[in-house]
Amino acid sequence: MTDYSELNMRLAELIGGVPYPIANLANAAALLWESLREINWAGFYLVEGEKLVLGPFQGKPACIVIPWGRGVCGTAAAENATQLVPDVHAFPGHIACDCASRSEIVVPLRTQGQVRAVLDIDSPSLARFTHEDREGLERFAHILETELFDKETAE
Repeated sequence: MTDYSELNMRLAELIGGVPYPIANLANAAALLWESLREINWAGFYLVEGEKLVLGPFQGKPACIVIPWGRGVCGTAAAENATQLVPDVHAFPGHIACDCASRSEIVVPLRTQGQVRAVLDIDSPSLARFTHEDREGLERFAHILETELFDKETAE
């Protein structure tokens, strides 16, 4: 079981006050990669117009562009809501970047309610992600939103 209080504290310490968004996302992906068990991909897709473009990640090479509303990531962005998918093969329109992935969680990162990026984590295990993971990763995303986007809009 993941200690999300510890994980989120480590993230805040790691990126707090660092003015480089891409570097912060890269370190956030690496932190997830080293902290979560049974995952085979952890990273970010960044919003560019009506599509998501691959950002910093850990894992096998991934899809570079995901259309808005397609797959788990595109659905999370279009619906502006976390997607917790116990079996990706049962998800309509799933995009298989890695055929070993069986379950997935995608959490939107927002500025003033608008999706700016998504956090995407895949697992080779069915039903790997729980509601506890959802809550912990939504707090993780909120730390990123505050450090990366909220400060940008305040300037």
